[in-house]
Amino acid sequence: MTTAFYTHPDCRGHDMGVGHPECPARLDAIDDLLIASGLQIALDCREAPVVALADLGNAHSSGFVAELRDMLERVAATGEPRAIDPDTIACAGTLKAALRAAGAAVAATDAVIDGDVVNAFCAVRPPGHHATRDQAMGFCFFNNVAIAARHALDVRGLERVAIIDFDVHHGNGTEDIIAGDERVLMASIFQHPLYPYSGAVPMGTNMINVPVPPYTRGPAIRALIDENWMERLDAFRPQMIFVSAGFDAHRDDDLGQLGLVEADYAWITEKIKALAEKHAKGRIVSCLEGGYNLGALARSVAAHLRVLMA
Repeated sequence: MTTAFYTHPDCRGHDMGVGHPECPARLDAIDDLLIASGLQIALDCREAPVVALADLGNAHSSGFVAELRDMLERVAATGEPRAIDPDTIACAGTLKAALRAAGAAVAATDAVIDGDVVNAFCAVRPPGHHATRDQAMGFCFFNNVAIAARHALDVRGLERVAIIDFDVHHGNGTEDIIAGDERVLMASIFQHPLYPYSGAVPMGTNMINVPVPPYTRGPAIRALIDENWMERLDAFRPQMIFVSAGFDAHRDDDLGQLGLVEADYAWITEKIKALAEKHAKGRIVSCLEGGYNLGALARSVAAHLRVLMA
């Protein structure tokens, strides 16, 4: 099975400062382990292109896109960082990184739909699932997965897609963008209460939100996924699956208090892959979201990729 691996050096140019957990070293850790393990040789490695403005507009309001681009262009020109919120800082390299991150998701979508590859993983940053239709927040600028899902629907003509989000934080931005769009079924599991303190009450009938308390471990997470996700996803029969692949629910990650390990991420990926093979010709596009303990992140991505590649 051919798995594409999209990334770009520009994604390392976004740097929110010394000590910030969402750092360029995240991509370095992934690359280092893929090389050391030999997995990189088996991947179809591709450079992420810059996203088209029209694709940004499929998920975000035109006013937000214009305002954010203008601000990021000014930051790039002056080199003076600007805080979006206390945790989200634009720097000179942010615009290029954000455009490449969204571009990777769209390019991966096209490659998978065209049958060029069976599935794809986008090792990109900044992440995206907290970016709402009209607001950048929570380390996120553009919503990469929502942009890709809408590209599959609005540009490529698919009728039904699923979004699966297993980041430790609720994907409030993705929910804001796709809630009420019955062409999309979003299934997520996340720690609650935890930033952004949302998701307990779904915004639409096309949402499967599974909030779990701190210190929930892998066996309980697996049972909740089986009980809450799988029947509805199977009945929905998605033609393509998008994954917000956050690995910060790992037991070694300090930004959350859940207890997943690499075997749990492999199990979740196996569930997603089986669903895709049944209904979607195996078509999966997975995009990196969280994951801030560098060792745990790299090992978890490798576990995720091994299943996608099998």
